[in-house]
Amino acid sequence: MLEKTYCPDQVEAKQYARWEKSGAFAADPNSQATPYTIMMPPPNVTGSLHMGHALTFTLQDVLIRYKRMRGHDVLWQPGTDHAGIATQMVVERQLAEKGISRHDLGRDKFLESVWDWKEKSGGTIVKQLRHLGASADWPRERFTMDEGLSAAVRKVFVQLHKEGLIYKDKRLVNWDPKLLTAISDLEVQQNEVNGNLWHFRYPLEGQDGKYIVVATTRPETMLGDSGVAVHPEDERYKDLIGKNVVLPIVGRLIPIVADEYADPETGSGAVKITPAHDFNDFEVGRRCNLEMINVFDKHARINENAPEAYQGMDRFEARKKIVAEFEAQGLLEKIDDHLHTVPHGDRSGVPIEPWLTDQWYVDAATLAKPALEAVETGKTQIVPKQWENTYYEWMRNIQPWCVSRQLWWGHQIPAWYGPDGEIFVEETEEEAQAAALAQLGQAVELTRDPDVLDTWFSSALWPFSTIGWPEQTAELKRYYPGDVLVTGFDIIFFWVARMMMMGMHFMDDVPFKTVYIHALVRDENGQKMSKSKGNVIDPLETIAEYSCDALRFTLSAMAAPGRDIKLASSRVEGYRNFGTKLWNAARFSLMNGAVLDPNFDPLTCKQPVNRWIVGKVAAATAAVDKALDDYRFNDAANALYKFVWNEFCDWYLEFTKPVLASGDSEVEKETKATIAWTLSQILHLLHPIMPYITEELWETIGGEGAGPLISAVWPTFDERYIDAAVEKEMDWVIRLITDIRATRAELNTPPALKAPLLLKDGTEEIKARIASYENVISWLARLSSLDAIEGDLPKGAIQIVLDDATFALPLEGIVDVTQEKARLSKEIEKTLSEIEKIDKKLANEQFISKAPEAVVKEQHSRRDDFQATLNELNAAVERLADL
Repeated sequence: MLEKTYCPDQVEAKQYARWEKSGAFAADPNSQATPYTIMMPPPNVTGSLHMGHALTFTLQDVLIRYKRMRGHDVLWQPGTDHAGIATQMVVERQLAEKGISRHDLGRDKFLESVWDWKEKSGGTIVKQLRHLGASADWPRERFTMDEGLSAAVRKVFVQLHKEGLIYKDKRLVNWDPKLLTAISDLEVQQNEVNGNLWHFRYPLEGQDGKYIVVATTRPETMLGDSGVAVHPEDERYKDLIGKNVVLPIVGRLIPIVADEYADPETGSGAVKITPAHDFNDFEVGRRCNLEMINVFDKHARINENAPEAYQGMDRFEARKKIVAEFEAQGLLEKIDDHLHTVPHGDRSGVPIEPWLTDQWYVDAATLAKPALEAVETGKTQIVPKQWENTYYEWMRNIQPWCVSRQLWWGHQIPAWYGPDGEIFVEETEEEAQAAALAQLGQAVELTRDPDVLDTWFSSALWPFSTIGWPEQTAELKRYYPGDVLVTGFDIIFFWVARMMMMGMHFMDDVPFKTVYIHALVRDENGQKMSKSKGNVIDPLETIAEYSCDALRFTLSAMAAPGRDIKLASSRVEGYRNFGTKLWNAARFSLMNGAVLDPNFDPLTCKQPVNRWIVGKVAAATAAVDKALDDYRFNDAANALYKFVWNEFCDWYLEFTKPVLASGDSEVEKETKATIAWTLSQILHLLHPIMPYITEELWETIGGEGAGPLISAVWPTFDERYIDAAVEKEMDWVIRLITDIRATRAELNTPPALKAPLLLKDGTEEIKARIASYENVISWLARLSSLDAIEGDLPKGAIQIVLDDATFALPLEGIVDVTQEKARLSKEIEKTLSEIEKIDKKLANEQFISKAPEAVVKEQHSRRDDFQATLNELNAAVERLADL
């Protein structure tokens, strides 16, 4: 027998260990079943589970468990990412606590320390994913720097280089002057700051007292200016195009150029161009053939390309000195307060610099063409479809991809330099030496490039490198391409697009047939979760309080396509109560002798109430199938919730109570078998979303020899299981009971009081229906009697119209009409007052403009609730109008 209460903390650890030990998560390359593949987005090895992880891995696990039960040979390929900067910083911080820097250790010793940390502490998130119920094929777990993946990375780099698709170039990068490395756009955080906009006068060459005004938020970069741009159609400056200005402080002559980047409507219409320190300026510089003058070193200090007085100064100290000098020379026109965004390194926390430097680049534009076409032709579909436009926008405007990083932890670039700067790109040093010998005619000393590859480079190979490539393994042949990738919209470009590019280039096929893009998990007010705001909801704490199943169901139920999830603990608590409802329903069933009969055939049911629930099981299964096949996780969860809570628990189990007490052994036997069968189907359908409680219940419900639920067969039904006539009858009965209950509630009738119900002038069909379901209706509507009458209704009877039938509740002597009318009148007054207060607020323009969006929405929601209450109260008054 089941325990009185469900204890998730005990069940979750026990069931997960059983699943894993049984091999239930394993793919089988030798299977004859249809393969189904999901490549797990590899979380950072430094990471710990946050709510975004909880969402994406829950949705993946729902699909995996569903497809596994549908009979597919499922591979959910797990693994972790080496997370270059993040991991290096973790280990450097640990060393700093001991007073040691990585430079004290040297590269080899430092990397030993990183590997040591990875082995001891790097598996935290994998353990947490197990806690979430993730049923990945863990023995196949890969790491982006394991030997197999490293070999794939070297091969790809070398091949792309030989094809001219990887090259070295001097371009602008996001440079972090604290971490001393280039970083990706994803690692740049735009922070809004209160700053200044300085307006400087640049004197025109040979025209005393005449100047052109430019504005900048970064005065320190003016030392590297190599031009001033104006719009070619700006009448104010047409005569100046081609002439020069004298760059203050530096004294260099720089040209005035025409370029559409200059906006005549902004400021003076003239902009200073610093090609080596601004991404937009870099493009202007290329178009206008301007000099690229780098005035910063790697620490963002002023270098030798600036006047001697500034060399070695920190960029912000130089800023102060430059502004002071402009003022002293009478060239500072004005200073405006200016709120603007400043890019910061998300890990270092310092402002990043666009910096001109030599880096390795991938010709992304060439690789993007087949990846773009694959989505355009539908070979890979993006769900929801709206994200296709984001993908197209990025891919059609793609820039060279900077893949080198100035770190020690990562895949070291397989390039070696000869004594005169010759570059030899090969997979091994021996091959590089051979290439050098062949080219130079003699053996020379080679030095390996110290840089490592961008983490996204190895991640781009994930769909095929994890299953054996470049070896042609059985897994590669069977599980590539994958079926679906589940990920967030923020890495469509950084990861999804790059996997598409590499898959098309090296496998000549897309890496996945569908990309499902899920939304963000925000707090209940729609705010992004952050530690600084104090609104972070920790998934592990949530699981500890409410259960893993409750969190998984909540995330699934709220995962509507294209809509962010506004997560509140109250929602998780509500779905925990759903689990409790299921547990109690199972206990009720077992206590009433409902035991699963392996020979039971639901098609043989004779009782209408049993045929009705069999049809509802078939309908719920169809709804869940369609929802999951369409990646509408919310529709699947909501269909299950409605079926389990409303149709099974609230109606069917209640319908069965008088049946089980009827004394008819055959009817009772059929009903008990139907209850047990329905409960077993519920456990199957709920298992992908709520694996723990369903598996625990199945151990008791399933009986001996049933095997674990995780490996059970998914239910399938056809049209024979749905009896349309019975469904119509039962739905009519439910509506009648609901209307009677609502009427009694509106009129404040004591719940325990039994009242008579009259059918007025009913047809023979309605009378027959009443006769069939009289016991059920009387039981659930708390009736003392149910009689058919002809002619007038007795005085004090409240009418209930249901389709073509008229019923009446004679409430004279049960309800004090005068007192009830007075009570309803007071309630209406109070409700109208609340509505009036809210309407005043919503009509107040100051409130609407200043209040947070969530607060305004809450007011609208409260008004809707009060309006619904008012409608019910008015309906109750109408019922009493003729009494």
